[in-house]
Amino acid sequence: MDRKQRLASKRHVAAMRLNETSRALDRAMDKAGVPAPEKESFLNWTVDTLWNTFKEERMNQRILIENEIRRLGIRFPNGTVKKDYSVSFDLPAGKISDVELTGAEEIGLIFSIDEDGHCTLSGRPNRHGDFSLKLRFNTVEGEPASEISIPLAFNPDPRDLWKNIATDRNIPYYKEDSDEGYIMVDAGESNDPRKDIVAASQRGRSHAQEGKARDDHFSIYHCDDSDWYVMAVADGAGSARYSRKGSEVACDTVVDHCKRLLVDNPDFEKAIREYESDRDNKEKRTNVTRHVIDIIYNGALKAHEAVKKVALANEGAKLKDYATTLMFAICKKYDFGWFLASFWVGDGAMCLFDENNRTAKLLGTPDEGEFSGQTRFLTMPEIFRDPEVVSKRLRMAIVPDFTALFLMTDGISDPMFETDRNLNDYSKWEEFYNRLKTGFPEDDIEGVDLSDNNEEAAGQLLRWLDFWSPGNHDDRTIAILY
Repeated sequence: MDRKQRLASKRHVAAMRLNETSRALDRAMDKAGVPAPEKESFLNWTVDTLWNTFKEERMNQRILIENEIRRLGIRFPNGTVKKDYSVSFDLPAGKISDVELTGAEEIGLIFSIDEDGHCTLSGRPNRHGDFSLKLRFNTVEGEPASEISIPLAFNPDPRDLWKNIATDRNIPYYKEDSDEGYIMVDAGESNDPRKDIVAASQRGRSHAQEGKARDDHFSIYHCDDSDWYVMAVADGAGSARYSRKGSEVACDTVVDHCKRLLVDNPDFEKAIREYESDRDNKEKRTNVTRHVIDIIYNGALKAHEAVKKVALANEGAKLKDYATTLMFAICKKYDFGWFLASFWVGDGAMCLFDENNRTAKLLGTPDEGEFSGQTRFLTMPEIFRDPEVVSKRLRMAIVPDFTALFLMTDGISDPMFETDRNLNDYSKWEEFYNRLKTGFPEDDIEGVDLSDNNEEAAGQLLRWLDFWSPGNHDDRTIAILY
């Protein structure tokens, strides 16, 4: 039987059933005594009445289901843009079908419902503001889809509220808003991994908001001939109008000074070896200390004088206009271990971290000013008039090995450690080191790969500095020997 024949057969069957129904209705009306002239009118009235009753019953059933869902009191809590969001609720699966939540995808969310009616709305919202999502579903066959509005609001990402105004290149002592550096030291003939240096500096959000320059600075160097490492980090005072130049001059001066004295200094090398062979010998300790003072203390003093010279050359400026902190270190690996010497004035943190031995040695003490939130600066003349400046600000040590030497400004140490007490807590440094490597997944900030010869480390470290910490928006600078 072809298609035309099948259609004809179906029409024939339908016509037969209609005729049977019509005859049955005719017999019922005869039995009820409906006069023949009024049969058609009675039949139309009956159909209309039953149809309207059916529609009303169906509509009432839909309304009952809608009201049942409204009584569930489905509410969506507020969220924040770019932060993970998730909310779940349950619907009567056996009473509704074709459920969807319109408007969710436009704001970066995904809606799902399982066979038991358990619903989930999740994702990372991409827009802030007030929204109204539409919960649509079918109830009774033949009835239009039902729709319930559910309000939802997302707060803006706090970081999006900060402006990033480029620094005016025409200002005195212009400095780029960010900087990065990496020094890879080849293994040489031994093929043993050698420590590398990575550094990065980023203008803080508080400066970017107003289009002000970065005040921090760093300088790093490795002497290929003598194998000495030199690192310096400085934090220009935010209240000093030319501190960005002060931090730059301080870092560059001490690194240049150390380079000059460490390239070829057999007397210093001999003094170190003799001191290591007999550390209880006062004469040998005094001898190596004399060299350290010549290199480290005099380096800091020269940095002070260099900043002062720049200030004097600027008519109308004062030394305090160039106020800056300073921390720097020199270190070298010998067959007996590592020799280190350092200087530190101001806040921030400088630490020798050893993951294997679970130690964190702070190479100095953060300075506190007269009032809370203040510190001391390299540019203060009294720093070098203090008779205890050598014992207070210089450090010298010999260690078998270490994981990393960190130098950082308070733009990092404050949010990461919060208190000076925590700076002396190994577990806090371990936490910091792990955070450095893992990054901030919640903010889509990857970690820094501190493996040997990773030339990408500088860029990774610079991006890492963009971590979010409420209330901590200062410049951030860090140098790492690892």
